Amino acid sequence: MKTDLAIQWDIIEELKWEPSLNASKVGVVVKNGVVSLSGTVDTFSEKLTAEKTAKRVGGVKAVNDGIQVGISPDSKKSDAEIAEAVLNALKWHTTVQDEKIKIKVEDGDVKLEGQVDWAYQRNVVREAIENIQGVRSVTNLITIKPQITPLDIQHKITSAFQRTASIDAGRITVKVLGSIITLQGKVRSLAEKEDAERAAWAAPGVNGVENYLEVEIPEYALDE
Repeated sequence: MKTDLAIQWDIIEELKWEPSLNASKVGVVVKNGVVSLSGTVDTFSEKLTAEKTAKRVGGVKAVNDGIQVGISPDSKKSDAEIAEAVLNALKWHTTVQDEKIKIKVEDGDVKLEGQVDWAYQRNVVREAIENIQGVRSVTNLITIKPQITPLDIQHKITSAFQRTASIDAGRITVKVLGSIITLQGKVRSLAEKEDAERAAWAAPGVNGVENYLEVEIPEYALDE
């Protein structure tokens, strides 16, 4: 089995490989396959990139992202300026009806509320503001309006799993209660677990995904 030390080393090397990150600003601790990230980065997008980078490494079961966003005085924006930038960013995305989205900004922390028709619209809203200067965090409370039956949702998610090369659909069970999806079974990596969750969120009418997929840690031949 891959050791915590080996996982830590691989994450550090992967962080160094990521061109948009200064790896020296990110601390990495691993215990029983659970990764804890620490440190201070310049932007919220860097914080997200560090977390995504760690999740790509084999053997990682979960990631606790304790990285802080420390905005320099030269880059700091007022809450009003950030709110205006968020509104302008949403107006550029024709797939989202920005008048349905409510925005609250407090000390650089952005809170989103409202309702959209599809999960991808919810994600578009979040992604549109991740790189806005001055943003320290994003709380996405936008909900999805249910439009189809639970049986239709289950069928669409299962079909999506079967089309996706990175997902072993035969090992995943999909349960639907109202508009809430429950995923159970075994996956080969944390990345596959997240791919399955993203595929579930992409189905119309989904308003929540409970991801109980277990990551199977492969056996490794350790060098002496």
